[in-house]
Amino acid sequence: MKLGLIAGNGRFPFLLLDAARAEGHSVVVAAIKEETDAEIDQRAAADPDITVHWLSLGELSRLIETFQKEGVQKAVMAGQVKHKQIFSSIRPDWRLAKLLMNLRTRNTDMLLGAVAKVLGDEGIELISSTSFLEPLLAQEGVLTSRCPDEDELKNIEYGLSVAGAVAGFDIGQTVVVAAQACVAVEAMEGTDATIERAGRLMDSLVGDASTLERRLTVVKVAKPNQDMRFDVPVIGVATIETMIRAGASCLSVEAGRTLLFDRETVLERANQAGITLVATPRVT
Repeated sequence: MKLGLIAGNGRFPFLLLDAARAEGHSVVVAAIKEETDAEIDQRAAADPDITVHWLSLGELSRLIETFQKEGVQKAVMAGQVKHKQIFSSIRPDWRLAKLLMNLRTRNTDMLLGAVAKVLGDEGIELISSTSFLEPLLAQEGVLTSRCPDEDELKNIEYGLSVAGAVAGFDIGQTVVVAAQACVAVEAMEGTDATIERAGRLMDSLVGDASTLERRLTVVKVAKPNQDMRFDVPVIGVATIETMIRAGASCLSVEAGRTLLFDRETVLERANQAGITLVATPRVT
């Protein structure tokens, strides 16, 4: 099978590329100029079964034409495209402009779902981004050497209720909690920026007169009706490093619906910093 890969930023596209090639698939990469790491060209230069086409974020017609010309019938999205980039930086072609005008709401799910439908109408099926990466999904349980303490468990319980509600409106998937108080909610800035903002807020709050300890719990969930074709929750080393800088001690992710990249390095770094990482079952 010749697989189309719509590549965003980060390591996700490279992991998926390696997994697809390991299964013997040729890969046609649609690399987003505003997002994709230029290293993708080096991969293509070293492997004749990888082809790279560079496109701007708003070039939906060119994406379709490229895949059709290459004979791609199945495609996958991998890698983040910053939410604020989607709604502020793109110059849409006629097809994407028409799609945007017809959206009821301009959230990420609505936009990407509409793009998936357009691709499908053109004979290109968008499949789950986890199709080749099932082993990287976080399994239920405590993943680090330290278990959450009583306060962190209370933060997780509270955070899951808040994050689930926020994710249901497709606002964000992450909340940061301290002493069962919500310190920060993710919006368009992304998970790491949300954690950093929580750290700055705690810098201004924690003092002699504060009742809050400098112990943040980060709770990240999938959306209630998460479409596994895009915007799947992802955790990597950068998330742990951001937590360390912000003074966060606990990270909760959703089991079976969160990709854990560089697992060994993530867990080693979390253990070194005394951070507990737990994968909780889906909240229904």
